[in-house]
Amino acid sequence: MKSSGKIDIILLILVVVLAVFGVVMVFSASYYSTITSNLSPYYYLQRAAQWAGLGVAVMVGASFVPYRIYKVVALPAMLLAVLLLAALFIPGVGENINGATRWIKVGPITFMPGEFVKLAAIFFLAWYYTKYAKDTKTFLRGFLPVAALVAVVFVLIYKEPNLSTALIAAAAMLIIMFLAGVRVPYLVGFAAVSLLGIWYKIQSGGGEHLNRISGFLDPFSDAQDKFFQTVQGLIALGSGGLTGVGLGNSVEKALWLPFAQNDFIFAIIGEETGFVGCILLMIAYLVLIWRCLLISTRAPDRFGMLIGAGAATLLAIQVILNIGVVTSVLPPTGVTLPFISYGGNAILLFMFLMGIVLNISRGNAQPVSRRKKKAEASEALA
Repeated sequence: MKSSGKIDIILLILVVVLAVFGVVMVFSASYYSTITSNLSPYYYLQRAAQWAGLGVAVMVGASFVPYRIYKVVALPAMLLAVLLLAALFIPGVGENINGATRWIKVGPITFMPGEFVKLAAIFFLAWYYTKYAKDTKTFLRGFLPVAALVAVVFVLIYKEPNLSTALIAAAAMLIIMFLAGVRVPYLVGFAAVSLLGIWYKIQSGGGEHLNRISGFLDPFSDAQDKFFQTVQGLIALGSGGLTGVGLGNSVEKALWLPFAQNDFIFAIIGEETGFVGCILLMIAYLVLIWRCLLISTRAPDRFGMLIGAGAATLLAIQVILNIGVVTSVLPPTGVTLPFISYGGNAILLFMFLMGIVLNISRGNAQPVSRRKKKAEASEALA
């Protein structure tokens, strides 16, 4: 497929606007913490702007690369992702930060295999269910091998420990399986057994995960210690009222809300822009997810459809989890808000995915009859 068609301009504008807004909010949320850490007040601003700029460049570059090329790398990328996750447990390879081994450091760059596996999984599932499209509804080929992969990925990430990323990766993979046409009873049964197993492990093991669930049920039971961040996030949201206290005027970011530029940046957005700002942001995400789904339904072939749907799925899961955590609708999980929260790995992942979706949208410029013929030819070759 040639990549000479017109890209989806709405998706492009939304991503750029979210990225720019993210840089502004990271600067606002991190201002006081940098001063107290003997860093330049503009430390996070500069780094966030650099990551956002690099991310936009990655997105634009990916929009010109024919998406079918990822069929070639889908299987190797998935194998590499699993190997990198396993490598974290090799002494001297994984970087331990705050009691968790989730990173691999290569020179000045800190790399998270857990983020890479999300991308690799989308490529792999799109390739697998294109290659074996006729067997999608079967148990032995359509369900069992991929379910086993989901279990392996979940366990490796969970052991880091990183339950939130493990759940995101597993949930995204199961939803893509559903969209590909895997039988619902298989997926429901697998999900039910898995959730029961996870709950048993959390309940019997106690520790941080059980504390987080307790904090979700009653965050004010220990507002000064274990659930301090959750409570401060709620205070920030409540303080914003309808229209907010104004950009840069947050009180909670003045060392009350820990790591305000990361997982809880939505709380600062709520405080500074109010209910109106939060609603506008959520509308922007909804439109972005809708554009991804629309592009996927118009994709020239099954592979493009599944990649576009996978990107929309991953984006939706992370937005729902992050906002749900900050508003105390869900237990704390440590999930970043796409395009907004500070962090290079996450923004590059989503920018790259959006670039691929933009490339898929280029193929949508073809007449419907021509797209249908090319899709049928592609399915026949698969």
